[in-house]
Amino acid sequence: MARPTAPSPTRTGSFTDRTICRAAKVTYPGTEQELVAAVAAVVSTKQKVKVATKHSHSIPKLACPGGDEGTLVSTARLNRTVCIDVAKRLMTVESGMVLRDLIEAAAAAGLSLPHSPYWYGLTIGGMLATGAHGSSLWGKGGAVHEYVVGLRIVTPAPASQGFAVVRELGSDHPDLDAVKVSLGVLGVVSQVTLTMQPLFKRSVTMVQRDDSDMAEKVAVWGHLHEFGDMTWLPYQRKVIYRQDDRVDVSTPGNGLNDLLLFRASPTRRLIDARVAEERLQENGTDTARCTAAQQQAAAFEQRSYGFTNDGVSFTRYPVVGYQHRVQASGTCLSSPEDGLLTSCAWDPRIRGSFYYNSGFSVTLSKARAFVVDMQRLRDRNPDMFCAALDSKVGVVMRYVKASSAYLGKKKDSVDFDIIYYRSHTNGMPRVHADVVDEIEQMALRKYSGLPHWGKNRNFAYDGVIAKYPKAHEFLKVKNRYDPAGLFSNEWTDQVLGINETPNIIKKSCAIEGLCVCSSDLHCAPEQGYLCKPGKVYKEARVCLFIRDY
Repeated sequence: MARPTAPSPTRTGSFTDRTICRAAKVTYPGTEQELVAAVAAVVSTKQKVKVATKHSHSIPKLACPGGDEGTLVSTARLNRTVCIDVAKRLMTVESGMVLRDLIEAAAAAGLSLPHSPYWYGLTIGGMLATGAHGSSLWGKGGAVHEYVVGLRIVTPAPASQGFAVVRELGSDHPDLDAVKVSLGVLGVVSQVTLTMQPLFKRSVTMVQRDDSDMAEKVAVWGHLHEFGDMTWLPYQRKVIYRQDDRVDVSTPGNGLNDLLLFRASPTRRLIDARVAEERLQENGTDTARCTAAQQQAAAFEQRSYGFTNDGVSFTRYPVVGYQHRVQASGTCLSSPEDGLLTSCAWDPRIRGSFYYNSGFSVTLSKARAFVVDMQRLRDRNPDMFCAALDSKVGVVMRYVKASSAYLGKKKDSVDFDIIYYRSHTNGMPRVHADVVDEIEQMALRKYSGLPHWGKNRNFAYDGVIAKYPKAHEFLKVKNRYDPAGLFSNEWTDQVLGINETPNIIKKSCAIEGLCVCSSDLHCAPEQGYLCKPGKVYKEARVCLFIRDY
């Protein structure tokens, strides 16, 4: 079954290279049988195929079939709970079920999914494709795929088997470590079985301190608090420590996490905020940018970052609430159809927020040294950080445990997440863009960091597959499941080291994050941006405004 698609208000609507993702056909299977038929139809014609979800897509081009003749298989209608076994604490859902619905259905049965990403608009299939995670070093850790104990996946098959088959993998199946983090290149996940825990509550306190001992704290904070994270506000020289721990379900409190960034807001306000941001980028001074940064950070703190004690108002910390009300948020997902009077901040139908999102992990043993280097860069000129990254968000640090998944983390790590301004104009430099570029290159090269599979710009993935010791095992499974590479595209072949490189070398490619500059032409020399060494990490090559050199 096919029908036309419309822009989703919860998608950013843009990829790193600014190209449009096209497909000749979209199918919307509603059952596993229909899913098998959809895959078989594509395989029989040897066309490329990728999976698309209802609300979100990754920042890299994981969801594009490539070219104009491919097919998208949407999991929007595969969004149901299959079964819940309360006694065994198991829950089986279809792959298109969004996290919000999953955790609410689990709670209704007296169960909790122990960990998840902070945005609940992701599907369970999408979370497995990219290795999505929350923050924890306790137990099995904060990645959703660590709680997968079984799944069913539809993969290509020869004509003698009807062109598509369903593979059922149990917890002891050797291929599960490939499918748990798959980049979507193995087939279409149909159903996922998760191990759950009895319903519990969490107690959250946000504590702001100066960053003088942040480097020491980053190595231990994840061991002190089960769901702890840290947010660094570089210019303010502050750190927001999230003291977040499990408490007994009998503990009083019905708190709610409704993160401000993930709420619907008046569209006029969002457009005005973007206009102000563009004005500061194009004509502002560092003083003006830092004043705005302080005001935005203060406003978030005054509104308790979106936490309330009862779902309505905030009175004090700690905020105590059930796991499904605290672990993730995203109320703009279900914002009213009000003629665009309100919107998600990144809704592509309005000229609102437009940004890059970089996420990369550094092993816990190297995190202290990396943080020291970031602080050294900040200390050279703190004002640069006001424009370099989103001051409302700062640098978010989450904890991720080592995984047996072939494309998962090999060691306990700290994940660093940064959001920063992106121009609507191709090749337009960002103010102090060299700051984030140097931080990224430092993390990925000096400290052998790993980019998040669902975020980042092209250059971050250059040569990344060599950092995964069991990548060859993943590729063996890929070749068995999809020998013709129908679920692969140019992007996945590049990041998996099968063909060429994700770098795109052209004029201004470093401005767009498509390459690391090796020539001034890769920057914007006509606007005064030249390719120079990093200020702290001298091996970095960044586009630097010559007056800042």
